[in-house]
Amino acid sequence: MARNTSLYFRIVEGRNLPAKDVSGTSDPYCIVKVDNEVVARTATVWKNLSPFWGEEYTLHLPMGFHSLSFHVMDEDTIGHDDVIGKITLSKEAIGSQAKGLDCWLNLTRVDPDEEVQGEIHLSLELLKDTEKISLRCQVIEARDLAPRDISGTSDPFTRVIFNNHSAETSIIKKTRFPHWGETLELELDPEELREEGTVTVEVWDWDMVGRNDFLGKVEIPFACLHKTPPLEGWFRLLPLGNNEVDAGGKLGALRLKVRLVEDRILPSVYYQPLIDLLVESVISPTEVEDSSALTMLEEVNTVESRQDVAMTLVKIYLGQGLVVPFLDYLNTREVNNTSDPNTLFRSNSLSSKAMEQFMKAVGMLYLHEVLKPIINRIFDEKKYIELDPCKIDLNRTRRISFKGAVSEAEVRDSSVEMLQSYLTSIIESIVGSVDQCPPVMRVAFKQLHKRVEEQFAEPENEDVKYLAISGFFFLRFFAPAILTPKLFQLRDQHADTRTSRTLLLLAKALQSVGNLGLQLGHGKEQWMAPLHPIILRSVASVKDFLDKLIDIDHDIVSEVPQRAVFMPSVTVKEGFLHKHKAEGPQLLSRFAYKKRYFWLTSETLSYAKTPEWQVRSSIPIQCVCAVERVDENAFQQQNVMQVITQDNEGQLHTMYIQSKNVNELNQWLSAIRKVSIYNERMLPSFHPGAHRSGKWTCCLQADRAVTGCSKTHSAVTLGDWSDPLDPDVETQTIYKQLLQGRDKLRKKYLEMPDSHQTSSSKENISPDIHPDGAECNVQPMKPGQSAAARLLAVIGDLEQAHATFQRRETEDSTSVILNP
Repeated sequence: MARNTSLYFRIVEGRNLPAKDVSGTSDPYCIVKVDNEVVARTATVWKNLSPFWGEEYTLHLPMGFHSLSFHVMDEDTIGHDDVIGKITLSKEAIGSQAKGLDCWLNLTRVDPDEEVQGEIHLSLELLKDTEKISLRCQVIEARDLAPRDISGTSDPFTRVIFNNHSAETSIIKKTRFPHWGETLELELDPEELREEGTVTVEVWDWDMVGRNDFLGKVEIPFACLHKTPPLEGWFRLLPLGNNEVDAGGKLGALRLKVRLVEDRILPSVYYQPLIDLLVESVISPTEVEDSSALTMLEEVNTVESRQDVAMTLVKIYLGQGLVVPFLDYLNTREVNNTSDPNTLFRSNSLSSKAMEQFMKAVGMLYLHEVLKPIINRIFDEKKYIELDPCKIDLNRTRRISFKGAVSEAEVRDSSVEMLQSYLTSIIESIVGSVDQCPPVMRVAFKQLHKRVEEQFAEPENEDVKYLAISGFFFLRFFAPAILTPKLFQLRDQHADTRTSRTLLLLAKALQSVGNLGLQLGHGKEQWMAPLHPIILRSVASVKDFLDKLIDIDHDIVSEVPQRAVFMPSVTVKEGFLHKHKAEGPQLLSRFAYKKRYFWLTSETLSYAKTPEWQVRSSIPIQCVCAVERVDENAFQQQNVMQVITQDNEGQLHTMYIQSKNVNELNQWLSAIRKVSIYNERMLPSFHPGAHRSGKWTCCLQADRAVTGCSKTHSAVTLGDWSDPLDPDVETQTIYKQLLQGRDKLRKKYLEMPDSHQTSSSKENISPDIHPDGAECNVQPMKPGQSAAARLLAVIGDLEQAHATFQRRETEDSTSVILNP
């Protein structure tokens, strides 16, 4: 039974941070680490002691993790950045909160003795003979040790300690992956055999000058060594154990939101009955108003989890090739239950959330193609734009005029001109994108248009069919992306204050466009009036665009099950990176990398000199067997990754690629891992260094073909719209929601009210006549009772299967403990 671990965290804001600069302020940013590996870096908030970040991330960690830490740093233009403090959360602390953490936490000082990582391979046994008693410890190797030296490596040695006895290995210089292969023996006194002590194995970084640096320790109860055979395996290195002190809040605090979702995933066969019920709900509904597995899920679904459930359902039906019937089913129910067209899709119902998540899942690349050039232009120009007279600040208008002070009227006129220019570009880009819109989106909107037109056929409701589509398309898709481009991966960083205001004004205007200008002049923001003419002029072109958008053949959308939310030929990610020239003589770092433009699809990773270059080199994704980070000391460069491929003869080839920052590195790592996740020849280990000067820079082994010295992380990815479809994981999420609402469903659909049990059959039930002429009274069946009974039976079967597998796991783990 597989495990699925997902970690959601949001770095909201900081407060009362200490000043690190001579100006009396700081320039703070956060580095996020999972088990001491950097997974994210926030933007720097300049000259601010109470910064707001609002950045959120999702990590998929199938192999689990031990700790999550947030390091707050002060960025310095010259020299090294200053450390302000950190917060460390153990997996147990996060998992103990069912709804996750959402609180302020004080920063603690960074203690080098607590910043440990890696594992050590040991074999320990107790030797007894007539002449002596000894503790034998074979120190075989270690991996992924913390870098303590300026070169990005360490000079590790190991010390074994029991009572007053100790022994040390040799020092292996300049490596985080040492191979000792040494045996250490401690001679013990007979009375020591009866003691309940602990054998400690410590790893240290040797320094020629000053004290040695602590790299971690392993503690093994002495009682474990009385058993046979010898105790052998990889052991995780632990910190020294100093208690972290929060310094009484003197280092400031962070507001964090962290949630851990950990599931056991059953084999696919156990989830098939639930998938069958969900499929049956949309492909053969007897009546739209009848109860089904889908409608019952909506009944027990909570407001807090509705967005996650909606996205999960979208992925399930995408995988089944039935996403259009699924959306049509929900939308038809919503439309039929709405009497006032002004309230149509205005709530956060399951149908509204499903449409919203559907657009993000299948339309994100389309949105990038339409909006990215305009968003980049707005960020690059950084114009001061303001229409609200109460917010105009003449001190911020230097970019408008250098001829002296400007008036509010000049600021307003200039702002109107720029906003009109930006808004015109946005509208033109959207209405001209019919052919770029994914066919599945167009078909879904066509079905929605049909249902709304059938329900609201009156002449006075002529615009409702347009508003239903534009409400999703403009108000829930394009406008939010303009307002917060980073959340839609349109930008790597959040906008500054000036640009944020421009984006807000444009998002407001685009919402009015989506409302077809019907509410203009009725709100409190009358200062938006200068934009009303351009909004009203766009209504005709928007309606024409929506008519063309739904002018598509339904059969063009494939209903074949799929593994990804995008087609194989679609470019998932692209951009400039630096490719290392791996062949030929050793070059200086500045000449070893060449700038290349990369494209990634689910079929190939290709690159060329420029985006317009006709000749491309490409790597088939099916040949990829590992995508991993590269140690800084391999090329004396940061943010380098390696793509390892295997040819038809079984030979491994490595391409080294450098990103501009750690976030871009993680995004590319995640994207390539996702498209190669189903490859069959993925490597279990790799070399985080490079083979240079006749040896690997990581483990110092000479053989180029030697097995990798570190474990691969092929399934560790950032969660976003491009996550591969996984029916088992998705159905497990739906099962958990139904399990929580099982009692509610049972009470509503299966338990008969007292009135039914005691009332006269003559008043409530018509007698049925059997063939032999006898009469019998039949208990009335509640609406949806049959569907509920089937669904509850499936939930019960899944619950029993989980219990069975968990019992087997417990028995297996007990067996391992009793028979090591």
